[in-house]
Amino acid sequence: MTAIRTYLPRLLDGLWFHQLPEALREALLDAAVLRRLESGQRLFSRGDKPCGLYAVLEGAIRIGAVGTTGKEALLTLIEPPSWFGEISLFDGQPRTHDAYAEGATLLLNVPQPALLALLEREPRYWRDLALLMSQKLRLAFVALEEMSLLPASLRLARRLVMIAEGYGWASGARRVIHLSQEQLALMLAISRQTTNQILKDLEAQGILRLTYGGIEILDPERLRHAAQGRP
Repeated sequence: MTAIRTYLPRLLDGLWFHQLPEALREALLDAAVLRRLESGQRLFSRGDKPCGLYAVLEGAIRIGAVGTTGKEALLTLIEPPSWFGEISLFDGQPRTHDAYAEGATLLLNVPQPALLALLEREPRYWRDLALLMSQKLRLAFVALEEMSLLPASLRLARRLVMIAEGYGWASGARRVIHLSQEQLALMLAISRQTTNQILKDLEAQGILRLTYGGIEILDPERLRHAAQGRP
């Protein structure tokens, strides 16, 4: 428990956890355990039974799926201090996608039985868990709309803004995004070549700088402008 409490400041950087009632934050931490994963290690697979709620403390979790042809769909990379896994809490159904560690990863896990017992005692907390899911649902709707209506360049710039700003969940903004061009291409369902071309154009404008396995944001304001199609 003492080890878990040392990560409280990091968890409080996340908007959802920060806004929870203090009693609920304490209950989640009391029920939580730490779990370490090696790079590439599976956390769960599509179809697995529910195993509770997770928060990323170090590293990242890759959420996606692989089709019958071997083609991968990468939905997102979940980084500190974001929470995930709440869908199966609500419906009790199997996991919807695969989850793997991207690099050495440390997770906080609140097991499913402990969560259900807590919510049985305090049903008012269902609303707080629903807010976590509603945040992601809003983002999913935005992504679907952008997929249908926006050119690849705008979609890419908007996704970089969302990642840099923690998808609206965390305080502050990041200057360096640890995401490869291949991963970004998979997230946006565009080719690696198109992704590279757009990034090179943004780099030429002085908006960002490409690094090995990452992207450094040099001018966040101009990146936001690019995400809106503004010069």
